[in-house]
Amino acid sequence: MDTLISARRVVIGPHGQVLADGAVLVRNGVIADTGPRHEVESRAPARTLRHDYPDGTLLPGLVDAHVHLVLDAGPDPVAALREADDATVAKGIAERALGLLNAGVTTVRDLGDRNGLVTEFRDAVRAGRLPGPRVLAAGTPVTGPGGHCWFLGGEVSGEDAARALVRRNVERGTDLIKVMATGGGITKGGPPIWAPQFTAEELRIIVQEAAHAHGTAGIVAAVEAGVSTIEHCTWIDQDGFRLLDDVVDEIAARGIGVCPAASPDWRGFAERFGRERAEEMFGGIRRMRERGVRLLTGTDAGVSRAVFDDFVSSLEFFAHLGCTSQEIVDLATCEAAEALGLGKVTGRLLPGLRADLLVVEGNPLSDLQALRRVRLVMADGLVYA
Repeated sequence: MDTLISARRVVIGPHGQVLADGAVLVRNGVIADTGPRHEVESRAPARTLRHDYPDGTLLPGLVDAHVHLVLDAGPDPVAALREADDATVAKGIAERALGLLNAGVTTVRDLGDRNGLVTEFRDAVRAGRLPGPRVLAAGTPVTGPGGHCWFLGGEVSGEDAARALVRRNVERGTDLIKVMATGGGITKGGPPIWAPQFTAEELRIIVQEAAHAHGTAGIVAAVEAGVSTIEHCTWIDQDGFRLLDDVVDEIAARGIGVCPAASPDWRGFAERFGRERAEEMFGGIRRMRERGVRLLTGTDAGVSRAVFDDFVSSLEFFAHLGCTSQEIVDLATCEAAEALGLGKVTGRLLPGLRADLLVVEGNPLSDLQALRRVRLVMADGLVYA
């Protein structure tokens, strides 16, 4: 049966493209019609299911471009993962994905799988066996011996081993390749976050879609290798913070997306890390934005304190950078979808795109907190309360 959803305002696209008293008609998981409510109603079949929100805003589903569904966001998510069997992890993946969905997130990019469990969950959602957002799965991240996230099974040494892991990921049906260009904070005993794990030549062999990079040297190597996105991009080296304007300009010129992966607990991180050092890092993201770098919304959900049901707190990081609520809504919908190669699939409320949408109470284009007041979520045409 067709479904018609109407609202006081309908955000159909970027830059505040809003229909007053608008509606969207959904048929077989696809947006079939968008327009003023009375016009869409007149074109809808007689037996159409209705969802009316006269005080609400209908907008595209949100996109979280950096999650870790195998991690539980607890005090020590790595230890919890290593101690859990696959059945327990699979159950947790499904529960955490529901937390994202209930927060209005209809598309996620998962950047660290174990034993193909996230890929299996993605396929179950696609087949309609489990509820959840659309998942882009990176599979097993590529890392060095004892490197960042080695416990996920992606340790490689040398070009041949790197090629073999990439091939295995592709054979398992992954949507992208994640490579740990530098060390990372959650890997105890691993390389420091500023230390590069691969040379630019090795990265050229590995890179398909994305790279994880905190350190300046790793960022430079990732840009030279031609990655599609850079995660974190914090510009830390052994001596502190070192942002290179010429590399930033190259990132912008190549259209490489940067996902700061700002945790919902980014304010707490600043307290623990030191306000001055944190503001230096945050200022680097702000500077990249000002120089034309495309930013992506992501939460790092799964690492400690990065919960799966508070996407809005992560979006508030962009307000801290100086973005308006309207700009943030664009970042979290159409711009993120474009950056992930899904611009012709989702991110706008236009006929022919998949029916990924949510309704909130209030107007998120002027008040970001309205995104906390979720009234309806539809992912791939299926309605969730």
